[in-house]
Amino acid sequence: MPARLARVVVITGGSSGIGLCTASLFSRKGWHVGLIARGQVGLDSARDVLAREGGVVHAVSADVADASALEAAASRLESLLGPIDVWINGAGNGVFGKFLSVPDFEYRRVTEVTYFGTVNGTRAALRRMLPPDRGVIVNVCSGIAFHGMPLLSSYSGAKHAVRGFTDAIRAELRQERANIRIAIVFPPAVNSPFFSHAVTHMERPPRPMRPVYQPELIAEGIFRAATGQRRAVTIGSVTVLFGLLSALFPRLIEGAIFRLGYEGQMTDCPQAAALREPTLFAPSPRPAGMRGPFDAQAQRFSLRRWLGGRGLLVPAGVAISLGLLLAAWLR
Repeated sequence: MPARLARVVVITGGSSGIGLCTASLFSRKGWHVGLIARGQVGLDSARDVLAREGGVVHAVSADVADASALEAAASRLESLLGPIDVWINGAGNGVFGKFLSVPDFEYRRVTEVTYFGTVNGTRAALRRMLPPDRGVIVNVCSGIAFHGMPLLSSYSGAKHAVRGFTDAIRAELRQERANIRIAIVFPPAVNSPFFSHAVTHMERPPRPMRPVYQPELIAEGIFRAATGQRRAVTIGSVTVLFGLLSALFPRLIEGAIFRLGYEGQMTDCPQAAALREPTLFAPSPRPAGMRGPFDAQAQRFSLRRWLGGRGLLVPAGVAISLGLLLAAWLR
């Protein structure tokens, strides 16, 4: 049997935002791409974007919260593209609001998509990867998994669950001596359509917390997680420090979050208000694209990535960490 000419990646949540940006990156690097999302309009648009770039792409509609539908979508993409080399669990949604203001059915929906969608996707991937004993699964988590954020308790809880779930499955695969790798990615706040699509119970539209990064940077981190050997990729120096200080000095982080307040998660941006289109229970009737309405505030440059490319990441990280420890000690 002749060797395959291209590897295959499947991405859930692949019709917009980080998922679409990641799909475009894989496609440009010669991978064949399978997209899974709920909305056919968004999937058709995403497929057209990748096709115009010269990629080989197939898209199948499925709700990741529906395990049977996701299994059927995986089978369909496997029949169209061939054996799946990399599976990326990228689907997620959110609700902004004080805990007691968020109805149970909204809370449950966020958990079903963001956490159980990852569980269902991992199960579908492993069913295809275990028999040949090969493949990579990447779970897209969030810096919020290091410390939960006010107004985002449902999303924070779901991402904490994704982190623990990933650790548990990795441990099982190691016990079984399987040659399947599972990696996790921790992005910072991202200028994606997530905030336009999230339900909110606040008086103003939600926004990503500063600093904000463009989704292209996150796509690069996901690609590194899929093609390298790292078990975890934390994107952005702020996310690294947020995780470090959350573990070592939780009161310091709690104080910073308190000073941020609710205001740091809301915006008066007219464009953000105009693009409001909650998709918690139904997909958007129009394509969402890769980016959200916060281009003017978002950056694509990562100091951590720049330092890492020059062999300076470790010494710089030590220096920054020592400085933060000293600052915390002197408080």
